[in-house]
Amino acid sequence: MAGYVCTIAGGKGGVGKTTTAVNVGAGLQELGYDVAVVDADLGMANLGSMLAVEPEKSVHEILAGDAAVSEALTDAPGGLTVIAGEQSLDAFADADPAKLRTVIKTLRAAYDVVIIDTGAGLSHEVAVPLGLADGIVLVTTPDEVAVGDTVKTAQLAERIDGNVIGGLITRVTRHTDVADINERFEFPLLAVIPDDPQATHEEPLVRNEPDSPAADAYLRLTDALEGVFFEDDTAEADLDTIVDDAWFLDEEADAEKDDADEESSGGVFGLFN
Repeated sequence: MAGYVCTIAGGKGGVGKTTTAVNVGAGLQELGYDVAVVDADLGMANLGSMLAVEPEKSVHEILAGDAAVSEALTDAPGGLTVIAGEQSLDAFADADPAKLRTVIKTLRAAYDVVIIDTGAGLSHEVAVPLGLADGIVLVTTPDEVAVGDTVKTAQLAERIDGNVIGGLITRVTRHTDVADINERFEFPLLAVIPDDPQATHEEPLVRNEPDSPAADAYLRLTDALEGVFFEDDTAEADLDTIVDDAWFLDEEADAEKDDADEESSGGVFGLFN
């Protein structure tokens, strides 16, 4: 049986697509699935650097016809197998995104799940992975521009008959109006990932800091996606189950302490009175 291909996408850069790909992949690996993650962000490839791996061959070399898929497979933290990219402009110029189809066909025959990490924008480079996926997961932060770009990415996916199974919001705080953002989506909200500056910067987070709020959120997302990938579950938006108030208790306590400190000092300008 062929593996499930999931593309992680989003209209804006820096929203957490690669982090999501890595942590969902590691979470599925812990559940017993063989997972491969492919860096298809050909212009700004950072999967390898995020996981501190140095591959013998890159996805760019495969897409340029200079390497085989098997030569680029690299073991990475979290039990993952990755095909990483490189960041030189020459490598970007030589890579043909259309050849990604052959790469994914090869991987899905060997792995239970293939996760494609994409770049930002609405280019041909992004459209190809959207069209190759069995299911697309969209990632955004609460930022207005990021949300708008994610909606556009969903529209692009629809035009090429891509299957958006849901989205997630990263860097969520207790001040984020998750319900308002969700109303702008024409797809289910699968997860929110709390802003978690205390968590380790070593990825995958679910392996290195499993008790952190962000890791908890990624593992819940992984459980939901397992059902979608393998049990034909339908993704449903239920804010009561995907948002855990406990994630924000420390943040709220810090805010209350700051308020109390301001009051005791006569407010922000009390020091100067």
